[in-house]
Amino acid sequence: MGNSYAGQLKSARFEEALHNSIEASLRSSNGDPQPIFTQLYLDPEPYPGNMEDMKPKADLHRREPPSQELMNGHSSNDLEELEDDDDSDSSSPPLPYLQTPVPDGCCTLDGFCQAGKDLRLVSMATEPIEVPAGFELVGAKSPSVPEHILVCAVDRRFLPDENGKNALLGFSGNCVGCGEKGFRYFTEFSNHINLKLSTQPKKQKHLKYYLVKSSQGALCKGPLICWKDCKSRQFSSSASTSKPSSSSSLSSKENGGTSGHSSSPFSLSDSPPTRVTQASSVFFGSQDLSRDCSFLKPLASTPGNKTLPIVPTALRVNGPTNGLGVDGRPPLLSPSQVSLGPQGQGYRTADLGDSPVSSAMNSGPPKKRHRSWHPNSLVPVPPTAIPVPAIRPIVCSPGSVLGVSSPQAPVPGVIQPQPVNAGDTVIVPDNLLSSSGVRPVILIGHGTLPYFYGNVGDIVVSPLLVSCYKSSQLTEKTLETLGLNSSQLLCVETMILLTLQYLARLGSEQIPLREELEQIVLKAMLCCPGGPAISPTQLPWLARLEASVSGGSVQVVVTHSSLGEGISESLRSLSEGPHHQQCLPTYVVIICASKMTGNEFCVLVLGKYQARALAEGMLTTNEFLKEISYELITGKVSILASHFKTTSLGDNLDKQLVRYQRRRKGQVIQPFQGDVTDYIHSQEAASMSPPSDRAELLTKVFQIYPTQLSVARSLLSQVCSIADSGTQNLDLGRFCKVDFLVLVPPSHILVHQTAQRIRQSGVLVDLGIEDASSAYQKSDKYVVRLDGDVHAKMEAFMRKVKQNPYTLFVLIHDNSHVDLTSALSGSVCHGELQGLADRVVNCQEVLDAMNLLVLQVSCFPYTLQTRQSRISTHNEVHWPSKESLGVQSPSDLLYFGLRDYSRSLQWGVASPILRCDDAFEKMVHTLLERHPHLHSMVIRSYLLIQQYTEAMMALTSSPSLRDHITPETLAMVEDLINAPSREGSQGRGHMLLVRVPSLQLAMLARERLEDVRDKLGLQLCFAVLLGSPATELSLHRNFTNRLKAWRGCENEDWVPHTYEDLEGLPCIVILTGKDPLGETFPRSLKYSDLRLIDSSYLTRTALEQEVGLACTYVSMGVAQDPKKAMAPRESEGEKATTSLNEGDELERPQSNGSAATRASGSLAENGVSSSDVADSFQKPSTSSCPPEGAVTSDVGTVTQGFKQECDSLGSQLSSNSSKQSKAPPSLCSSSSSSAPSPSSSSTQRPSQSTQYGREPKPARVSPRTVIMSRAAYNLLAGESGSQLSSFSLLPHADVAWSSPLRPLITPNLQGADQSMYYRQWTVARQHHADYEAPPVPHPRRLLLSGPPQVGKTGAYLQFLRILFRMLIRLLEVDVYDEEESEEEEETSEVTTPINTQWPDIEEVRKLPFDPNPRDPKFRKASPVYTEKMPKCLKADFKQEGEMQTPAKRETKSIRLSRFAAHNAFHHCEQCHHYCEAGPATQLSECTFHAFTFCSSMLGEEVQLQFVIPKAKEQHFVFSQQGSHLESMRLPLFSTKDPALLKSPIFTPTTGRQEHGLLNIFHAMEGATHLHILVVKQFEMPQYRKYWPNHILLVLPAMFNNAGVGAARFLIKELSYHNLELERNRLEEQGVKRQDVWPFIVMMDDSCVLWNSHQPADCSETSDDGSTYTNVSLKMVLQHMETTPKISLYAMCGTRKWSSGLARKSTSQLYSRCHLHDFVMLNVDLTQNVQYDLNRYSCEEVDFNLRVNSSGLLLCRFNCFSLMKKHIPVGGNKDFLVKPKLMEIENPALISPSQYVCAPDSEQTLLDAPAQFLLERFLQSCSHRLFPKAVQNRNNPVLSIDSYLNISPEISVCYINSRPHSTNLNHQGLLFSGLLLYLCDSFVVSGLLKKFRFLKGATLCVISQDRSSLRQTIVRLELEDEWQFRLRDEFQTANCSEDRPLFFLTGRHV
Repeated sequence: MGNSYAGQLKSARFEEALHNSIEASLRSSNGDPQPIFTQLYLDPEPYPGNMEDMKPKADLHRREPPSQELMNGHSSNDLEELEDDDDSDSSSPPLPYLQTPVPDGCCTLDGFCQAGKDLRLVSMATEPIEVPAGFELVGAKSPSVPEHILVCAVDRRFLPDENGKNALLGFSGNCVGCGEKGFRYFTEFSNHINLKLSTQPKKQKHLKYYLVKSSQGALCKGPLICWKDCKSRQFSSSASTSKPSSSSSLSSKENGGTSGHSSSPFSLSDSPPTRVTQASSVFFGSQDLSRDCSFLKPLASTPGNKTLPIVPTALRVNGPTNGLGVDGRPPLLSPSQVSLGPQGQGYRTADLGDSPVSSAMNSGPPKKRHRSWHPNSLVPVPPTAIPVPAIRPIVCSPGSVLGVSSPQAPVPGVIQPQPVNAGDTVIVPDNLLSSSGVRPVILIGHGTLPYFYGNVGDIVVSPLLVSCYKSSQLTEKTLETLGLNSSQLLCVETMILLTLQYLARLGSEQIPLREELEQIVLKAMLCCPGGPAISPTQLPWLARLEASVSGGSVQVVVTHSSLGEGISESLRSLSEGPHHQQCLPTYVVIICASKMTGNEFCVLVLGKYQARALAEGMLTTNEFLKEISYELITGKVSILASHFKTTSLGDNLDKQLVRYQRRRKGQVIQPFQGDVTDYIHSQEAASMSPPSDRAELLTKVFQIYPTQLSVARSLLSQVCSIADSGTQNLDLGRFCKVDFLVLVPPSHILVHQTAQRIRQSGVLVDLGIEDASSAYQKSDKYVVRLDGDVHAKMEAFMRKVKQNPYTLFVLIHDNSHVDLTSALSGSVCHGELQGLADRVVNCQEVLDAMNLLVLQVSCFPYTLQTRQSRISTHNEVHWPSKESLGVQSPSDLLYFGLRDYSRSLQWGVASPILRCDDAFEKMVHTLLERHPHLHSMVIRSYLLIQQYTEAMMALTSSPSLRDHITPETLAMVEDLINAPSREGSQGRGHMLLVRVPSLQLAMLARERLEDVRDKLGLQLCFAVLLGSPATELSLHRNFTNRLKAWRGCENEDWVPHTYEDLEGLPCIVILTGKDPLGETFPRSLKYSDLRLIDSSYLTRTALEQEVGLACTYVSMGVAQDPKKAMAPRESEGEKATTSLNEGDELERPQSNGSAATRASGSLAENGVSSSDVADSFQKPSTSSCPPEGAVTSDVGTVTQGFKQECDSLGSQLSSNSSKQSKAPPSLCSSSSSSAPSPSSSSTQRPSQSTQYGREPKPARVSPRTVIMSRAAYNLLAGESGSQLSSFSLLPHADVAWSSPLRPLITPNLQGADQSMYYRQWTVARQHHADYEAPPVPHPRRLLLSGPPQVGKTGAYLQFLRILFRMLIRLLEVDVYDEEESEEEEETSEVTTPINTQWPDIEEVRKLPFDPNPRDPKFRKASPVYTEKMPKCLKADFKQEGEMQTPAKRETKSIRLSRFAAHNAFHHCEQCHHYCEAGPATQLSECTFHAFTFCSSMLGEEVQLQFVIPKAKEQHFVFSQQGSHLESMRLPLFSTKDPALLKSPIFTPTTGRQEHGLLNIFHAMEGATHLHILVVKQFEMPQYRKYWPNHILLVLPAMFNNAGVGAARFLIKELSYHNLELERNRLEEQGVKRQDVWPFIVMMDDSCVLWNSHQPADCSETSDDGSTYTNVSLKMVLQHMETTPKISLYAMCGTRKWSSGLARKSTSQLYSRCHLHDFVMLNVDLTQNVQYDLNRYSCEEVDFNLRVNSSGLLLCRFNCFSLMKKHIPVGGNKDFLVKPKLMEIENPALISPSQYVCAPDSEQTLLDAPAQFLLERFLQSCSHRLFPKAVQNRNNPVLSIDSYLNISPEISVCYINSRPHSTNLNHQGLLFSGLLLYLCDSFVVSGLLKKFRFLKGATLCVISQDRSSLRQTIVRLELEDEWQFRLRDEFQTANCSEDRPLFFLTGRHV
């Protein structure tokens, strides 16, 4: 099969030609084979006659094979056909194959066997076929019916295995149609099934597919039969559905689609849509013939093709449906269409890495194939006419066709001669490349290109600029976005002139860039709509005028018949010889001004540099690496290699080295603390060890920096917003653990590096996944390389995910931009598996797991940000830019990234940090001209190796070579060799990084440099390492010992695993691999040599990731004040250093431990070059450099602030504070976290930075020096230079621009804006993993993007930590932790009852009742007077107005237990049926029931509404008709069911539909219970929404503004009424009335946990008072319900928990006191005691006092405590009191004293309930009403029948007016005031006469209205003892319709 490269043919070796010749003669029937020498050495003539006679005569004496074979000449019609027929016949001449005549009477119908049976898959699909054992069903392709597959049964042994191997030679098959068995020859079999071949039948060529059963049982096309070494063709198991293959190896050709991936997912039918029509199928009928096949039109496009690879090896031809005319011709194009212009995406610029098929290479690389196969590319293309399609595949919209023009439909199987118009063909001259030294590139313009034939390998057709001419295809919407309308589109003439203008102004070393021309076109459209009309006569004249300014570099050729004429002419003059070459133009613009077709044009690129760069730029990275390895393997480089065998002075290099080695006699250069001229014996040198000093050993502290913390927080808030989005995509409430796995690209070093970060961060211990002892060993388990073993590890991980639904897993895909090929098109590519990331991260299991988040981390996220992105824009977190970080302290290190490198070019310093080595570029240019056949990277590599070699020699043995080495190389090598010998360096030196993408070239470089180094005696001075992702670091023992000595490492076995471990080691690291994968380099990295990275790297990612290697953190001054900081050192180095170091350094105390500490941060993610400034900015030869300095850091001071802050998150998990590395002491690995380190110090002691004895100062950390090729330099300098900048390039090779024109991207477009830009303007290519992504982004996928080496690893590890803390925090709850106010003296005479389990009613009766509300929530309430009141008040009182801000109550965070009550955010498997409505249950499933009863208290009927879900109806009794609710079922005292809770639970709740703890499923341990939510009418819909399975009791609308008193009142009234109804109902059934259960439970919506307390004596811990354990609400209630004689208790309850309870021993197990929050109430006994329905606060105290004074028993179970959650929202929070009429814009806060006013006054009336205003007024202002009572405990205020809070300073004495009530003995007590609140008829004047008052005591009488106020005063004869004044009457500040309350004050007389 054709080579996917540039299609140049490979020089065939003699044996192969000989072999082919012999084989051909054996087969041939005419016995006259082509003589072998003719075949090898003669140039064939084009045959005018029948094509059948054309035998390709190879022309191999050109060194260079032609560039564009169309599949070596055979273009095949689609993926199925693109099989290599390599073996012999592809390289032998195709001889007409003579079929034996068909026997008479046999069927010869295509698709049927000779017995007449149908074999086509369509008809056989559902037939039962008998397949003998050992046979397989396979599909054969017949050239005569290409749209069908014929079914055959073949013996499995003769088919290859999945690796394309082990097929037996020969054949054995059966016919499935007629059942004939035992065909032993494929020839015989092919005749039987009527394949009608014109070439030798071969099973490899015609048996194409395995056939498989579909899910419906029908037979369908399966995967391709893998006849080749399938490494290159890994299709997914079923090719029929597979996406195109992603590699650029064979499979990609087979798929022929864009970017090396098939153009369409193969169709499942057996006639793929890409079939050629029968008419034109003659061209493709057999590949051998098709090699000679006639004149394919080169891709005239009709609108809208799917993918049109214009590629030699994969010419797609679409079927008739796609627009071929009846006769197989494509419809003609109007001249306005660009002939090669499929619509849609248009063409790519020399896109990196996306076509498998570019023919730009000087020679094609070998494909992975068996040694014995003969790559057919070794045979030159016969000089027949073949179209040379452009090399890049073009992505286009579906529908158009690559026209295969066939003037008449020929008879299948016979090729007719075809006339061709002279103007439409171009004969490419022979030896074009050899004679002219250039392989011309034709840039498609506008119009139809001619046919090319002859030596087509020597030209390249590129669609680079074609999209710029496609503006006519822009959609209206795009035009609108660009600010254009269709009238502004440019005409062809203007386009031609713009192109000319652009080409004329390109520099001699610049190549045309698509993006640049697109911007020019866009600007032209915007500034001159439509452009001036140019007549055809003006055009040539104007064009020549434009070209004239170019100084001869651009020429215009105008023709009148066709473009072909101009191309022919130009090529002929080019090949005619060297006399033209003096003035060869760089570009020839060919314009065809034809009357017929309008103006057409194309550009012929003849500039040697430009043509080569364009051609090479068309190859993907994989392709050019393969090309290079091919050139190395086949020995094409031997001429170049022999050139470099001599030195620049002409001596033989190896001989010179050997001579020098002998002269040394085993002596080597002293490795450190000596000069390059000091020699010592090698043994002695080897035993030298560098001076080490304990003080400077590394102590690693992992530290998180503020930026990382803020990024981690952004990630966390993003996760929270996913959880809060209400889409049920993530339920954070259910997780209690975090676990993770990091996926990294396939690099061993990266795995070690990430594992080390994990180890040092201590995250495994913090997450509780590993304990401290195992975390060190196990950190490797959490990092997985994306290589062949990843599937097993991922399966294990996914098992864990499934088995632990309560753990939140985070799958971190680090460097996620590296391999985003789709799994279906994945294959083995250049030794690397592709498509693995897609297989892992996008597999269905990962997408579906609800407890798995995917975090993709990338420094170049552009490929993840296309229109098809799987990541929502909201889920992207971008690293904050420097500007947004604000001011940093001068000691901080600043990140120095790509933009800074670009900006540094404007610093104007003598020695810039971003340089282009112009001397090197000049040498490269000379060599490129000399070797046009070799890939430029090969030439650059050889030159680079020579430069380093000679630099080493110049510095040691041959100083005369100095003048032949570029100054850059010399400076770097000199610095490398000399740095370790400088004073104070302790042998430490620099790292020099050389980037060599090709593994073979890198190995060559390493071998060469090591060899030269050793021969020169430098073997102990510096190491040479190969940095390959596929291997571990291997370092010579001597250097390992040196590293161990520096770090004081005791461990014998320690070896460096990461680049960071090489800190301080002088070394050259040759970094190889297709892409840099994100490894971090040590701070000692000083130089990054990128001179091999040139114009093949024309996408943004490819270019920026190379420069990203050098990015790091540097000292602030360096980045901010470069001119000053970078000043080259004056000769007296002293002065400059001082000035450099004075300003910005932070003086730090030197503590032993911290002197050499590198705080937290990785050497290299902070990767700062440890060199002193002068060092990196000046050539070492002249520098008097100081030793490397050290940034010291006193870790404590710097880190503590952030640590505190980031650790205080959640529950002070302090294990992390100032975390020391958890590794055992023997750990010697040095690399530390990825956190950028503001105080990161290099590994030296401070004293090393002394400049010859000066005071130590921290060294400046300078940016690394980057040396680049000219092409890359121009792009990075773009902001300052003339060319466009790297960020305007296509973002990544796997994506394409979505439109030929788009707005300019500006450098300040960063983060989210940049993401939006790429999401709008780029689309994923067909082989991209996102190409078929679902339309909606995945909800649980996040993207973290930040520049290279900025500290992303540290940020995501911190994110895991705070995510875990937050989950723990979600599992914790803040409960009130407040001590009860204690009584002064304990009652000692009462003994604790003996029976501890339950109270004894008699004992309880003996206990005194404590009327004082002691709960902390009543701290601000009035104390109730008792005889034992403390004499003084402890409280410190606030005056009115200060009460506005309530003091914060104490809370404590408690971990929820399994018995907790939960809010609406809790979900778990056990209780989801309890709180969530099932899909079936609609809201309508609830029924509404009115329940009416008469309330004596209200004096009217009350109608309550019940909302009862279907499932809860069993708790109620309905009338016979089933509609009317009669009562709520109550159990009996006698019921003994341990699973049953008897008391119905009522929870009044308001404003807390989400936050109220209304899910008591777990608190009840799942037991059956009746729980009723009591809600206000207006809130009913919200509560129904959140609690669809709860019974709601809806209060009447009149209570919408009422307080909690109303709810409690109605609950109690309803319950009593229901008790009576149930007694009546059950009495009819024979049950005694007394046996009906009379208790209800009234519970607040903030009760969260219940505890049981064991007294101290029973527990072991005697020092503590008591221990408590969490118990369930069920246990507490059942315990209370089973109390003996429970019916005699009016109320039972529990105490409130506080942390102090544990310290105090529970002296009394039971007490009589106030009960609240959680009360079991006997509605029978308390029938006559009501809650005050008007109350907003203290209603419970009021009720308790009344119950107790009525002689009823309250009992508190002190063995239980209740925890109440602090819920900041809802509940009975204060009304916002505001004026009724809001005239005032911003009303001032209204103080409580304004809540009352004189009746009928003009004061502002308020919008709040009267009762509320009254309560608040009394609470705040009672000191005015009762001045005598303030802080007077001995003279309380007398309050009759009610308890009101009249401020904590005033004591209240409560008296019940009812007869027979038990009251306090008030004999001898003088009251300071009297409070009468809404008194009823029980209060009579006689009662009041019993009490005595102080002189000047005050009275306050409160009534509903003015008249009742006067009646009360008269009825109670108050005027006898009290004096009233008219002005002492007040009302609450309500308007009359709000029914204000009135009160009157008076004074005792």
